[in-house]
Amino acid sequence: MTETQTQTDKLIAFLMTHSMARSNELVRYGITPSTLSRAVSKGLVKRVSRGLYQLPDADIDASTSFVEVVKRIPKATICLVSALAYYEVTDQLPRKVWIAIGPKDRASRMSYPPLRFVRFREPYLSQDKTSVKISGVNVPIYTLEKCLADAFRNPKLVDKSVAIESLRNALESRKILPGTLAEVAKRNGAWKKLMPYLEALTFDG
Repeated sequence: MTETQTQTDKLIAFLMTHSMARSNELVRYGITPSTLSRAVSKGLVKRVSRGLYQLPDADIDASTSFVEVVKRIPKATICLVSALAYYEVTDQLPRKVWIAIGPKDRASRMSYPPLRFVRFREPYLSQDKTSVKISGVNVPIYTLEKCLADAFRNPKLVDKSVAIESLRNALESRKILPGTLAEVAKRNGAWKKLMPYLEALTFDG
């Protein structure tokens, strides 16, 4: 087996487990730029956007776009409607990926996927953040409780009907506990707005 074949095999194996990768990641993994260029020209690897690559037959779904976003914008956190859709508590299918960034962070331009930037100040930006592994990539996302709190805290961004629907579905599917949600809502400045709906949906009288 030639060195080029070894490099190409290594490249394809990496992309099979990581879905997408940036060119600098591949270089750190030991893939030379010339190997990557040849693989693209032969159709073995697809250039998704500038500096971002995947296999031509890679599975594409809504979550895959999250991977591309965090590859391009490492400070981004999936939030609000995109996160609620990921947690399967709303039927809304946002045409843009909603991401939270800091007040002074640069809103990076991307041709794909389309983005909806939301600026959170501290402590709302950093707290109640977790990550999920999608196609081998750790994607920063807020917890479901935090997303619900943010939806009620930001009625100008998220329609109230979407917030209520998501809350109802989260409770009915037992993806959240009312007590935990209350704590997170208080921590994220949303308790006064969320409390009446939580009490109405959990009232068993």
